[in-house]
Amino acid sequence: MKKHLLLGLLATTLTLPAFAALKEGDTAPNFKIPASFAGKATEFSLKDQLKKGPVVVYFYPSAYTNGCNLQAHTFSVNSEKFTAAGATIIGVSQDDIGRLNEFSADPEFCAGKIAVGSDADGKVAKSFQLETRPAAEGKKDTRGVTIDHGFTERTTFIVTPDGKIAATIGGLTSPENVAKSLEAVEKLAAAKKG
Repeated sequence: MKKHLLLGLLATTLTLPAFAALKEGDTAPNFKIPASFAGKATEFSLKDQLKKGPVVVYFYPSAYTNGCNLQAHTFSVNSEKFTAAGATIIGVSQDDIGRLNEFSADPEFCAGKIAVGSDADGKVAKSFQLETRPAAEGKKDTRGVTIDHGFTERTTFIVTPDGKIAATIGGLTSPENVAKSLEAVEKLAAAKKG
C-alpha cells in the first residue's frame, strides 16, 4: 500500500510544471524591451501600451519554427479584430532583434501587422513565471538557420489597462491560443461598452 501511495505521489510530482505562470488577477510585471514592427527596430513598453487599452503579451519559443510561424501568421490575419477590440499585440521570444526584424516583416508570418520583442536573456518570461530552457545544440529553424538562443514556453497573457492579468492562455495549439486570446479581448471590449 505504501509503495503504491509513494508511486502515486511521485507520478503527481513529476507531472507538475516547473513554473506556474502568473494567473488571472495577478499584476503583470512592467517591462520595456527592444522590438520590431514591419522590419524596423523599435522599443516596446508595456506601461505605455496599456494607456491605449489591453495588451496581448504572447510568449513563444522561437521565430521561424513551425508552431511559432503558425501562431504569428494567425495573429497577423486576425490583427484587425484585435485592433477593433482595442487591443495591442506583442509577441515575445528570446530571438535577437536581427531575427525579429526579418520575422516581423515576413509576409508569411507577422506580415508587418504585429510587433515582436526580444527578451534575449529570458528575464521578462521569468518575471511572468514562465519556464525557459537553453538553446538545443544543433537545432535549426524552418529556414535551416541554427537557433542559438533559449526558448520560452508558449503562453499568452491578456493584460488590462490597470496592469492586471485578465487571462492566462497556455497548453493549446497555436491557432487555439490565438482564438482564446481574441475571445478574451472581445469580452473585455463588450464589458467596457456594457
